[in-house]
Amino acid sequence: MADLILSAERHSELAELLDDEQRLQAEYPKVAEYLDMAVRLSGTGDVRADHAFDLRFIHYMTGGDDVSEDPYWEIVGPSVSGNEGRRLVNGGKPEGSPRLAFAQIILQAVYAYAVPSPETVQWISRFCDGGPVVELGAGRGYWAKQLARAGVIVNAYDSEPPDRAQNASFRRSAGQADVWHPVEDLEGFTARVSERPTDTVLFLCWPPGWGASMASSALASFEALGGERLVFVGQSKGGQTGDDAFFDRLAANWTLESVDRDHVSWWNSVDVAQAWVRA
Repeated sequence: MADLILSAERHSELAELLDDEQRLQAEYPKVAEYLDMAVRLSGTGDVRADHAFDLRFIHYMTGGDDVSEDPYWEIVGPSVSGNEGRRLVNGGKPEGSPRLAFAQIILQAVYAYAVPSPETVQWISRFCDGGPVVELGAGRGYWAKQLARAGVIVNAYDSEPPDRAQNASFRRSAGQADVWHPVEDLEGFTARVSERPTDTVLFLCWPPGWGASMASSALASFEALGGERLVFVGQSKGGQTGDDAFFDRLAANWTLESVDRDHVSWWNSVDVAQAWVRA
């Protein structure tokens, strides 16, 4: 991806914003938080690349839909490099950097835990083959937004829609969208799947791990409704996503059909994108 080039007008807008610390804190507290901490943290060692990342971060985090409908990828895409056959957001360094790790925390809270690269979005679209998607645990609906932009019919659900409930993982913050795509509570899930159970795709993106049963419960419900197609983005069994019962159910009842080899992960939390069908 080419270096970001700002128009003279946009350059002036950002300069004015950054010169007014009180306004920056009030209107874009996440950007202010990052800039305050970034100067204290070491970067990748490539000063030019680190400055370019900071510029993208500021521009897309404060620009809204006027500058991009996919700000997450615009920010992290140029920081992706290959390492042992994987595409990683690491700033060109296998070990990443403390500054990038701090940016990661903010970006995951503002957008999504996993990175929806354009290649992965298209891979999911091909797997769906015109069928609808239901996403459970959708958070802010950022993945749902990108899938919808790609022409996929998608309904997003979460037990705590961030625009209507207190969601510990996706808290409200000035200057950032509560949701990127309509996110409904769980009541509509059963009815939606029941309309087209065999060609509806269940999408689970970073379902909670550490013993939480959300992933296995969602898969069991989907199976009971006649669902036959699943996309999972997360870590392997024993990682931060999904419970053991979820992976055991996959192994017993499902067949792995496809793996996205172009999927992009953060360097320090490598995940996978997999498409499954009922055995």
